[in-house]
Amino acid sequence: MGGHYVYVVQCTDGTFYTGYTTNVRRRIKEHNNGDGAKYTQGRNPVSLVHTEEFETQSKAMQREYEIKQLSKSAKQKLAEGEKDNRG
Repeated sequence: MGGHYVYVVQCTDGTFYTGYTTNVRRRIKEHNNGDGAKYTQGRNPVSLVHTEEFETQSKAMQREYEIKQLSKSAKQKLAEGEKDNRG
């Protein structure tokens, strides 16, 4: 596909963080080394719970925004593999 990813990680405090990357493995390492987003610093290690791949950066970032608008319970369902959590 396109190599543009949206990912969701669960932090050690049970919260979720959603981000965009072109390399999921590298980005998770950055979060766990304290080099990721400020939000995950102090809440690591993080666990990857969900990824989606897109053809374009624009589509991936649009989906990232959609996921960030979800409630914690909807993000939990997404992490558990339930489909169609777009709102």
